[in-house]
Amino acid sequence: MLNIKMTIPKKKRPLVFVLLALWLAILITVIVLSAVKSVSGEPRRLPVYSVDRNDNKIALTFNCAWGDETTDEVLALLKKNKIKATFFFVGTFAEKYPESVKKIYNAGHAIGNHSMAHKDPAAMDYNEILGDITACNEILSRLTGKEIGLYRAPSGSYDNNTIEAAESLGLTPVQWSVDSIDWKHITPEKMTERICSGVFPGSIVLFHLGMENTAEALPSIIRNLQAEHYEFVTVPELLLQGETYIDHSGKQRHAEQKEAESNNEPAVDAFLLF
Repeated sequence: MLNIKMTIPKKKRPLVFVLLALWLAILITVIVLSAVKSVSGEPRRLPVYSVDRNDNKIALTFNCAWGDETTDEVLALLKKNKIKATFFFVGTFAEKYPESVKKIYNAGHAIGNHSMAHKDPAAMDYNEILGDITACNEILSRLTGKEIGLYRAPSGSYDNNTIEAAESLGLTPVQWSVDSIDWKHITPEKMTERICSGVFPGSIVLFHLGMENTAEALPSIIRNLQAEHYEFVTVPELLLQGETYIDHSGKQRHAEQKEAESNNEPAVDAFLLF
């Protein structure tokens, strides 16, 4: 049996390693760029993670899925600082704490849908997602007398079916660009540092109602962001009007910016030539 052994001269080994590293980098790039497409081959749909603003407006948002213990404290802090926020309610939360939903809405804050029972929509089919969103909408509309216009997927999990189902019901899918990770029970000091260092104009900040560390951190977060001249608005007020699109990072932009952005994107086919 013929045994062929290939050896690489020592002088050429560094070059070979460089070429292998380059090939690996190209492979990873192709995989990452391909990840923006769904299994069906269609481009992956994205919700709004942030908004392209030329001012200092940002939105504070609260997911309401667990307890309502901090409702009064959070509302008092927001009222004291003349801030309107956006609250995303899980349907089961709204059923359990209807008075909290009414109190938040009557205080002038924006209301959003956060699913019926906080189940993963990416594990549902299209009709199941429609039913889930609709069930929560009906509860929130009954409690507030208002049509719901915002949707946030549970745990940030979604697929194209999720985005399309929400939009078919007239809801704008919204995520977040800055996560307080308050659910990890970090200290108010660490939360303040995390939020204030991560915020930029057009940011959507995520908190959770019922977290004591969030209620404790909010005064310093608000104070620091106000010192940086940020203006707090609701998500509907933050969103752009007119023709818009969502770029590859989840940022909502005016439609006329799309052509300029596409001209600056790397060509995937160029990588495939290797």
